[in-house]
Amino acid sequence: MTDASKLWFGADPDGQPIGQDLRLANRHGLIAGATGTGKTVTLQRLAEAFSEAGVAVFAADIKGDLCGLGAAGSPEGKIAERIAQMPWLKFTPQACPVTLWDIHGQSGHPLRTTLTEMGPLLLGSLLELTDSQQSALYAAFKVADREGLLLLDLKDLKALLNHLKDNPQLLGDDSALMTTGSTQALLRRLATLEQQGAEALFGEPALQLEDILRPGADGRGQIHLLDASRLVHEAPKVYATFLLWLLAELFEQLPERGDADKPLLALFFDEAHLLFNGTPQALQDRLEQVVRLIRSKGVGVYFVTQSPSDLPDAVLAQLSLRIQHGLRAFTAKEQKSLRAVADGFRPNPAFDALSVLTELGTGEALVGTLQDKGTPAMVQRVMIAPPQSRIGPLSDAQRATLIERSPLAGRYDKPIDRESAYEMLMARKVAPNPAEKSAPPEAGFADKAGEFLSGAAGQALKSAMRQAANQFGRQLVRGLMGSLLGGSKRK
Repeated sequence: MTDASKLWFGADPDGQPIGQDLRLANRHGLIAGATGTGKTVTLQRLAEAFSEAGVAVFAADIKGDLCGLGAAGSPEGKIAERIAQMPWLKFTPQACPVTLWDIHGQSGHPLRTTLTEMGPLLLGSLLELTDSQQSALYAAFKVADREGLLLLDLKDLKALLNHLKDNPQLLGDDSALMTTGSTQALLRRLATLEQQGAEALFGEPALQLEDILRPGADGRGQIHLLDASRLVHEAPKVYATFLLWLLAELFEQLPERGDADKPLLALFFDEAHLLFNGTPQALQDRLEQVVRLIRSKGVGVYFVTQSPSDLPDAVLAQLSLRIQHGLRAFTAKEQKSLRAVADGFRPNPAFDALSVLTELGTGEALVGTLQDKGTPAMVQRVMIAPPQSRIGPLSDAQRATLIERSPLAGRYDKPIDRESAYEMLMARKVAPNPAEKSAPPEAGFADKAGEFLSGAAGQALKSAMRQAANQFGRQLVRGLMGSLLGGSKRK
């Protein structure tokens, strides 16, 4: 029998189970290794184990085969042989409770957020703005807050920029930040974003975090998979920005949990190097901070990439679970990196980690975990346990069935385009003296009203009331980890 308080994922060469205490699983982790060494199957095994423990999972499906979690496995060949080596596994082929998402709404429920919720810092990173353009974007958001203009989708922001170009007096002291050149540059960047299909990310109904955290009908944690097979190749910046937004929203909205028996949510960020490549230093600093702090809110972040060197040292230092699949070293630089990877583990006198790294077969890994007291355990050579779900993708028909039977069916599928900045500014052209804005509702009312509303319309109304209630607060606290508007950006 295996201890239910542990996250089991493999066995040592003697067949003894290897795992990590669930109460330590919010201290983040890493799955690394060269292409073809078994990273995806390891991710699948961990997601499955989290789900069985009642922990919600959100993961990006980069290659399109992680959705096999939604069907029972049928082990044969080498997979069956490995299962036979792990009698403690008690292997029972079964599907996991899976919800499929797709930003474009083609292979899963549409996944959206709003520009208001994303904020200018993340949006500026997505648009790859210069410092002066970023300052202009901050100024535009400040006017939107002051004027009560909701920025939900890209047409809202374009309408606002054009409005400010024609009415620069609305900028007040920030008028110097919004030059004709910066406005035109912002509009060009937004047009480029639309050409990449990114406009689908912005709008309503926007994703509600409670839908991610809600358990499956059988008590297992729901596994949410974002189909990123096209997104990573066609719009990698959109993919990375969405994941950063999700991390930021979780940090801002979830309460402190302190020490708990298990995490609330496990996030798996595949192609993790995209989160850091080309990211402005200010945003990278915030990301490193939130990774350090979000574990106290019950969220474990697991980065999946080819080499640990893809992550900043400040992030690597915070990872308690390290699963390192095989690496190849043909050049002097690669050999140096290999030594750095081996040195990142607590040595085991039974073998030389540096030598083993190039000998590992598919589905084998060097694993570093935490001991009960939170100190690093000695590195171990581990055979990763096969998942009980299918290894490989679902058919189109199976995906369609999962979407149709999803507990969220109909909740996000139909877009809603309610009155926001675009409609309000178009109305002002007809009636230059708009009616005085009413006072925003009290913050608690949105959540109370949500209890009586269901479906897409209810989600949109709940989101609307939340945004109105927080309008003043968002003048000061915005986007990733409460980035302040203004400050040094206004020099």
